[in-house]
Amino acid sequence: MAASSRAQVLRLYRALLRESQRFSGYNYRCCSSRRTYAIRRIRDAFRENKSIKDSEKIEELVNKAKENLEIIHRQSAVKLREGDSDPLPHKKEETRTEKG
Repeated sequence: MAASSRAQVLRLYRALLRESQRFSGYNYRCCSSRRTYAIRRIRDAFRENKSIKDSEKIEELVNKAKENLEIIHRQSAVKLREGDSDPLPHKKEETRTEKG
């Protein structure tokens, strides 16, 4: 793989991981498992494909990863617009229960 392609793939890998981390900032209960799954899936996919030398196949995989990055980004943006930005909403419930 050419140096520029390698750098592009690494940037894309980091961007996918960074965007997946944003899942944790919304609703911990529902999104922590999604975040963990997303991160595991990203790492597994990149490891699985790291030995590919065919430039057309690499380009195809990079395009697929870019599409997935856009999907993750859109999902994060939708969550923010829905007002689900409290990182630990279950803490409020526990506090109410304790005061009971």
